Amino acid sequence: MRATILFTLAVVAALAACTARPDAGVPALTAVPGAVQRGEALVRARCAVCHAVGPTGDSPMAEAPPFRDLHTRYPVRFLQEALAEGLTTAHPAMPPVELAPDEIRDLIAYLESLETG
Repeated sequence: MRATILFTLAVVAALAACTARPDAGVPALTAVPGAVQRGEALVRARCAVCHAVGPTGDSPMAEAPPFRDLHTRYPVRFLQEALAEGLTTAHPAMPPVELAPDEIRDLIAYLESLETG
């Protein structure tokens, strides 16, 4: 099932890469005041039961990837559309993820902050 999740995320990333323009002039999400801090609070409240959400440590659930490693699999910004549509996975323990647009922005900003942390 983990392979199914990874495959699904890889397909989302590949499709986004085909349509994304790197010079589109989209401001960095981390430039939104407070976005990183709100994103961190969000993941600590909703995701930390299974995922390692900080810059160190193991995930409480071994199958759940640490958030700090997500950028090594695909650009985390590409998750915006999947999160907006309601992220679901084939993993039975992973609940459906539904976030408001501002929560998605904050979550992505936090994930991007982990890339340099």
